[in-house]
Amino acid sequence: MGTSPLSSARAARAKIAERLKQAMLDAGLTGLELADRCGWHKSKSSRIARGITPPSDDDIRAWCDACGVPELAADLVAAARTADSMYVEWRQLHRDGLRQVHAKSTPLYQRTRTFRVYASNVVPGMLQTAEYATGLLRSITTFQGTPDDVERAVEARLARSRVVFEGDHGFALLLEEAVLYYRVCDDEAMAAQLGSLLSLMARPNVSLGIIPFEARRTVWPLEAFYAFDEDLVAVETLTAEINVSSPGEIRTYLRAFHQLSQHALRGAAARSRITRALDTLG
Repeated sequence: MGTSPLSSARAARAKIAERLKQAMLDAGLTGLELADRCGWHKSKSSRIARGITPPSDDDIRAWCDACGVPELAADLVAAARTADSMYVEWRQLHRDGLRQVHAKSTPLYQRTRTFRVYASNVVPGMLQTAEYATGLLRSITTFQGTPDDVERAVEARLARSRVVFEGDHGFALLLEEAVLYYRVCDDEAMAAQLGSLLSLMARPNVSLGIIPFEARRTVWPLEAFYAFDEDLVAVETLTAEINVSSPGEIRTYLRAFHQLSQHALRGAAARSRITRALDTLG
């Protein structure tokens, strides 16, 4: 997979630090002189220049003013915000509960024409039933210790998922077969979720592939990722959501998706795997 999105986020922040350092050098200032002009502790400018402390918007503006290049501030502030959005901890995203995250991402779902989704752990959000989503989101809330707004979050998730049934949206989805067996809800809810997958497979805008346990891998199991057209890839880790917007990295994820697709069962063969999982629920 090459360079990880986390390393890209770090590289983006390092690039901002380097541009600030260069502005300081061009102005003929030392770190101590710059800190003095900005009214900071003497070590702050050094931490920012070395990429140890991410600068705030105000820090960037003060730095650029001190260096006599205030016109640089707007671009650097925008670049810093982009870098910050590349790697966002779930703890921060969910600090006020889960509902707002779904509501905030709804416009992205609505404007996306083609979704490519790879899931190695749970059923993708846009395919989840209310009961399955409730079990999953309650587990997430408990694990993260964030405010419990599960009922409202499920409503928001289902509202966001209407894109599957409304508008001109296409969905190419790959699920590792293990996803069909992971119990994030009770057996009755799991059975309903698997039944829903069987129904959704019949939709003309949904292509669902199951990567079987026995597949000879050319791409190893990855963390779940969602590709929105060719504009953005959202990668879900245990601690954070990583948003990939670099064209080169997006191409890498789409290439991985294409290769993973080669392992997937579709049509009757995929339905058989889902039915087999359903049969284990009794």
